[in-house]
Amino acid sequence: MKLGIVGLPNVGKSTLFNAITNAGAECANYPFCTIEPNVGTVAVPDARLDWLSALYHPKKTTPAVIEFVDIAGLVKGASHGEGLGNKFLSNIRGTDAIVHVVRCFDDDNVIHVEGSTDPIRDIGIIDLELIMADLEMVDRRIDKAKKAAKGDKKFLHEAEVFSGLRDWLNDGNSVRSYQCEDEDRALIATSDLLSLKPVIYAANLDEDAFSGDWAANPYYQQVKALADKEGAQVIPVCAQLEEELSQMDPEEQAVFMEELGIGESGLDRLIKASYTLLGLISFLTSGEDECRAWTITKGTKAPQAAGKIHSDFERGFIRAEVIAYDDMVACGSEKVAREKGIMRSEGKEYVVADGDIILFRFNV
Repeated sequence: MKLGIVGLPNVGKSTLFNAITNAGAECANYPFCTIEPNVGTVAVPDARLDWLSALYHPKKTTPAVIEFVDIAGLVKGASHGEGLGNKFLSNIRGTDAIVHVVRCFDDDNVIHVEGSTDPIRDIGIIDLELIMADLEMVDRRIDKAKKAAKGDKKFLHEAEVFSGLRDWLNDGNSVRSYQCEDEDRALIATSDLLSLKPVIYAANLDEDAFSGDWAANPYYQQVKALADKEGAQVIPVCAQLEEELSQMDPEEQAVFMEELGIGESGLDRLIKASYTLLGLISFLTSGEDECRAWTITKGTKAPQAAGKIHSDFERGFIRAEVIAYDDMVACGSEKVAREKGIMRSEGKEYVVADGDIILFRFNV
């Protein structure tokens, strides 16, 4: 999974990126400090995998990972080449979802490119640039479909679908909010449009607001109202605080977070939000060689889950031997789970559940 961290310059993008990846991206109080996208890979915390690792003492433990991409700050006119323009937009295309960092604090010492704090205006600037870039792509898709329709009439429907979408975009709406038939949505999804990507809003608060009643913060409330309207997710973060936490050892982190009344780090909340947003779950494999977490889409059947490990597993799939994580913990070992008949044998139609521990049987 690859998440692109976006926002206007100086809203706390690179500070948050540093905190969640410890990658040391340059961070300074001036626009376009980030030019080339910084990339950091983060292990997904999973207590279930930790438990299995403690049980088997494998040679290797491999968690699921998320790749974060810190993308240069966007400004008005980026879709027409302002700021870093198309370079910025092309970096977004390679991501699965967008983490949109929105400044929700006042600080005269930190430059705001628009001169003041206004989360809704800031979100609107980025949304508009993505929509403008999408309009260009949609126009090209319509022209291409119309030309193709001269030889094959089936492309007439494609031209109609994208023409309707163009009208929607021209009214300042994102592709995400466009209502259409599932078949047409699948067609639209082939065009890699920027405003189609799902969004998590990261409301970046200062330390006082975050450690206090952040839900009552008026800037946060504005972002929350917008996210609710869009059906998007919003998480409160304090990028500066997260950066401080990232420089502590685990014991210091735990004490510091308890003092502030923070149950989870921003990274943990962001990972949970991204899994929910993209409809992802994890299944587990275990043994003396390796214990590993595998990320799949909710609703994936056993053979396709097996294919995540190796294509031969899917091609030669026979059955999946499955035990739910909670049942495994209750039994204490795979041997006891087998003796009690709790480990199940599932076939090709089995839909993998979050936390399933699976041994795939296959023959090629």
